Amino acid sequence: MTDNFNRRDVLRAAVAGAAVFGTGTAAYAQSTWPNKPVTMIVPFPAGGGTDAFARPMAAQFTRIAGKSLVIDNRGGAGGTLGAGIAAKAVPDGYTLFMGAVHHTIAPSMYPKLDYNLETDLIPLILVASVPQVLVVNPKNIPGAGFKEFMAQVKANPGKLNYGSAGGGTSHHLAGELFKQQSNTFITHIPYRGAGPALNDLIAGQVDMMFDGLGSSAAHIKGGRIKALMVSGPKRNPAFPDVPCAAELGMPEYNVTTWYGVWAPKGTPADAQARAIEEIRKAVSTDEAKAVWANQGAEFSNVSGPQFDTFVKGEIRKWAGVVKASGAKLD
Repeated sequence: MTDNFNRRDVLRAAVAGAAVFGTGTAAYAQSTWPNKPVTMIVPFPAGGGTDAFARPMAAQFTRIAGKSLVIDNRGGAGGTLGAGIAAKAVPDGYTLFMGAVHHTIAPSMYPKLDYNLETDLIPLILVASVPQVLVVNPKNIPGAGFKEFMAQVKANPGKLNYGSAGGGTSHHLAGELFKQQSNTFITHIPYRGAGPALNDLIAGQVDMMFDGLGSSAAHIKGGRIKALMVSGPKRNPAFPDVPCAAELGMPEYNVTTWYGVWAPKGTPADAQARAIEEIRKAVSTDEAKAVWANQGAEFSNVSGPQFDTFVKGEIRKWAGVVKASGAKLD
């Protein structure tokens, strides 16, 4: 009788402890992550560079993990609106955030962000890196190549314009850096994401973009826009006919667009580990590799503390570029 009573008391105490400290069934649920669909916030509209990598990755994740990875596009404010939403999400492992290089620029461009990238979000894994590419509407800017383009820009200071995914994004800063290094003046036109900017470039509403190669690739191959230069010291294997900046007399023009996945602060460690594992599997499939290669991208396989160190370094680097260029939000 006493033994049964004691056992019942122990059981009640264990259940009560689990309720108070959030262990027990909650911990078990996390250990089986994912046991329901996962939402990934993409802070730009559909059709942009982030979306171009998020959707193929989500398809492979869904197939491999057995649970859907649902894309939730939340564009606005140069990607910071979606980042703020992700930072405030319930940290249960079922909300992830796919951000980009833009989010390491934002702290230097937006003085009153409602989140802190370094403290409110946990860096999980870097999923793609692509060079920036200068693309033009061939009707607005006719000519054979970069030389003719530069002649037109210098002959018409301020009359030509470039679209971007928004103020403070890498598209914006890549344009400002180009202007600084080439001693030219081109008017900046910010949009609510690379997708809308690309649509207007194709339609001839803007003249050019400094875009991540991933979102421009299909339009370049389809002849809707023309690539004049990829940033950096070498040509991209996916577009071997497009000259690199170093060849064109701009050896210091080296801008890379990269995309990574974060989780809200407080996300359980085992859910973080499983998310990294499943995302790594997804982007390592033959299907994802083909998409990445077609868009001139690389999968760096940098995760956890290494990705955290990388992000902190990018924040410092872009702070210097913003200061040197004098870039401001339009």
